[in-house]
Amino acid sequence: MNLGITRMKTAIGPITLVAGPDGLCALDFDTSREEIQARLEKRNRSEVSFDRFFPLDRYVQALSSYFGGDLHAIDSLPVDIGGTDFQRRVWLRLRRIPAGRTLGYGQLADDLGVPGGARAVGLANGSNPVAIVVPCHRVVAANGGLGGYGGGLDRKKWLLSHEGARISALAVSGVLPL
Repeated sequence: MNLGITRMKTAIGPITLVAGPDGLCALDFDTSREEIQARLEKRNRSEVSFDRFFPLDRYVQALSSYFGGDLHAIDSLPVDIGGTDFQRRVWLRLRRIPAGRTLGYGQLADDLGVPGGARAVGLANGSNPVAIVVPCHRVVAANGGLGGYGGGLDRKKWLLSHEGARISALAVSGVLPL
């Protein structure tokens, strides 16, 4: 499989984008090219090579616009996410959470017809290969805390703030009730 790869600077640090003919298949923070390649080869069960001439301009432009304030610039980007049927259901539902809004893990599980499935939703959320574009940062804990984020909680706070989401004082301080 031949994919394009590029790195871009953003307000939350450098990100690496990987795309193929069917869409964006990876968006990573602090991950080496070799780690991304190994993960994609495992996911696709085939060898991955990177083509430096593969056009990634539309992805870079859309993400630059998003970071510049056009919060809807990434909404229609195609993604090639792989995953299990359940993971894809979770990830597709994430794309329907509007910028500036959040949803709890339990609410998301209920929306998907999996009552009591907050933990399973959290695991799928944490396996999202295309952060930001598949906005897993918009899912928060029921107690008002941020929950987790593979890119780090500082990035999650920044993204939610950038989108104008209301974040509880507990989430901002990092102090959660016992």
